[in-house]
Amino acid sequence: MTASKTASRRASKDRYHHGDLKMALLRAAEAELAENGIESFSLRAVAKRAGVSHGAPAHHFKDAKGLLTALAASGFRRLVEAQEIRQAEAGGDAHAQQIAAGLGYIDFALENPALFRLMFTSEKPDRTVPDLGDASIAAYEKLQSGVRSVVGENPPDDPGAMKLIMASWATAHGLADLIVSGRAERPLNFSNLSKKERDALLSEMMGRQLLS
Repeated sequence: MTASKTASRRASKDRYHHGDLKMALLRAAEAELAENGIESFSLRAVAKRAGVSHGAPAHHFKDAKGLLTALAASGFRRLVEAQEIRQAEAGGDAHAQQIAAGLGYIDFALENPALFRLMFTSEKPDRTVPDLGDASIAAYEKLQSGVRSVVGENPPDDPGAMKLIMASWATAHGLADLIVSGRAERPLNFSNLSKKERDALLSEMMGRQLLS
């Protein structure tokens, strides 16, 4: 290896502290996933995008599966954050809060379509890893808490509340998936709606489900 290459690798390494490098690799992995898809995803491509040595991703995540698992876990935490942003802007009653959570769910999918698919439909992440399990359970518990506030019953103890959980989840997730895939464009004319019109339309559909 030439002196210039050695210096370049040392400079790349010195740019990051331990935690910073891990986050940089996650950002690079997400960009790689969004641009080139899951089939061509590799640690080498992520390292090149992050500007670090080829061995850096393996040091933190072991292999591509490990990196995608960590990325999916990060996605679930960001999903909850997107819901909380919407809820902070909504009214305080339980129905408004639950609809806002649904809007946040759809916001996240629209802003991160490749990550959304990785989290919910890909077989690449290792779903036995505790960090991913904890993150996905936290997202589910947010849904459960919202439904509990709407119906006044604890869902695990009430069959009707459990049905509402699944109906709420199916509505938000189904709308998100249909919009991201472009399948909602023809029936909803989605791309021609303003943000306010989009929110009103989606809120109406999710509100009907809550009141049924």
